[in-house]
Amino acid sequence: MTSDRRQIFHDIARHDSSVETPYLVGGWQHLVGYEYGAQTFADAYVDFVKHWDWEWVKINPRAVYYAEAWGAVFDPGDYQGFVLPRKISSPIAVPSDIEKINELDPLSSPAFAEALEAATLIRRGLEDRAVLQTVFSPLSVLLQIADLPLYPGDAYAHSDTTVQALILDQPEAAKRALEHIANTLARYVELLVKPESEGGAGLDGIFYAITGTVSEDYFDQQEYREFSEPYDRIVVDALRKASSDAVVLFHTCQAHSHVRWFDDGRYELLQWDPFLADNPQVEDHIDAVPVVGASAQDFAEDARVDGIADNINESITALKGTPFLLAPSCTVPTPASDEALQVLSRARVLESTSAA
Repeated sequence: MTSDRRQIFHDIARHDSSVETPYLVGGWQHLVGYEYGAQTFADAYVDFVKHWDWEWVKINPRAVYYAEAWGAVFDPGDYQGFVLPRKISSPIAVPSDIEKINELDPLSSPAFAEALEAATLIRRGLEDRAVLQTVFSPLSVLLQIADLPLYPGDAYAHSDTTVQALILDQPEAAKRALEHIANTLARYVELLVKPESEGGAGLDGIFYAITGTVSEDYFDQQEYREFSEPYDRIVVDALRKASSDAVVLFHTCQAHSHVRWFDDGRYELLQWDPFLADNPQVEDHIDAVPVVGASAQDFAEDARVDGIADNINESITALKGTPFLLAPSCTVPTPASDEALQVLSRARVLESTSAA
């Protein structure tokens, strides 16, 4: 099950009931120390995928490149023991700075151009696998530009303003900024999925993350409908127009993440964390193809590996007869336990026939 796993991925994503392989396995993390420079990152990421033999690929670029594109500055040599480099400056210090957020050309923006080049190189290096690029929602990008939390309890955000002041108190200015970001991302995703012969990266789709923006009603349903959904549609519609074969894996993060809001037929694949409070369990039915497996936090260096194995086996059993993707619930910690990653890697169908 190697030469055709890219096609198997698409069969699973399209909910093809005739697909003989019930699931494919994938995993991802931040490769701190290798995230800057397209060639450096691509080489490291291809090596990471091949080392663990992930059967489908979510590119996990440095988390801050969206903010960098709009003028934020970070120190790439100082990650402070975390997956985010230390912030030096932000383009948004006061609410009125939101007017600085203009539409960008991804080909002439150094941050986006680097990400496109890296995606192209990764695609070339992993021709036998489906490859998705991570794309944050416009609302998530705006929050990141302003160094505002991406989810409740985000201790790594240190903004000079607030969500209330930046977005809710000046909705029209916020919507203009969100539209500029959405139009930029729309052009970006077009380039991601177009063939390399047409100037694109040739990817199979996107991992579309609204991060934790709706977790625990950080943005409630009305606020999501106003400040996120219209701009999500701009990005996803551009992807659909660019490639009818492109796949969207939609990710809503953290606890109480309102999974049902997004299970409406718009997205082929849907990922959430079934191990956190007020989220659907693995065995709960959703219409989209689920992306589930084990709790991402359990992959830390002190991981209890038997717990990961139990969760994986429970997921496989619960979804028997339903095509799905097996993966951690989110990005695994950096550093992660090699033993834990090995447990996930070895859950491939050919090595777990009895469980599947």
